[in-house]
Amino acid sequence: MERKEFMKQGLVRLPPGFRFQPTDEELVVQYLRRKALSFPLPAGIIPEIELEKLDNPWDLPSGFGGEKYFFYLRDGKRNRVYSHERSSGYWKATGKEKQVTAASWGNNELVGSKKVMVFHSGKPPRGSKTDWIMHEYSLLNSNHAQAMVDSGKEWVVCRIFAKRRIVRVRAGRHEEKLEVPPPTTSSSSPSCVTEDLSNDGSVGGDEAMSKSMGP
Repeated sequence: MERKEFMKQGLVRLPPGFRFQPTDEELVVQYLRRKALSFPLPAGIIPEIELEKLDNPWDLPSGFGGEKYFFYLRDGKRNRVYSHERSSGYWKATGKEKQVTAASWGNNELVGSKKVMVFHSGKPPRGSKTDWIMHEYSLLNSNHAQAMVDSGKEWVVCRIFAKRRIVRVRAGRHEEKLEVPPPTTSSSSPSCVTEDLSNDGSVGGDEAMSKSMGP
């Protein structure tokens, strides 16, 4: 795979038949927490990128079932409303941050937070909303990890995907729903994600979850 200039570490592809569909808890506990503490990861399948060098979300390498995952070092002093402004657009936060708990630990301990953002093309605050969604996960208390990274920065893990559009087609008295993938400038890639998405970009229905293991 050709290495993009914004990628610092490459992506290891899964064998045919395998699917990478981690829950919020798994992303925070099994991947983000281990990354921040320099612990070994369950698998080296989430690349590390320099987000400031990424112009468009569709420029990321093909992900798993249409979803793209990556680590990056976030500036703690970033704009909380308009994040990651680029020449082509910017990410705008929507809704409130959601708490991520570790149910597998038996006490539902708070371990992190999840912020939903939507990519807008153009300049803030008058950019045009697109179908690209980002779920940004951060540790609840990253003070223990600050010594591992540059001053004022912290590790976060992100999930990026394009929201599917639902088009209603009427034929006589019958009505049919058709899922139409949003237009992108990138080449098409196979997708195994078929869940409908709510307005905030969250996935409807249960996510597949593998058995969690502590560090």
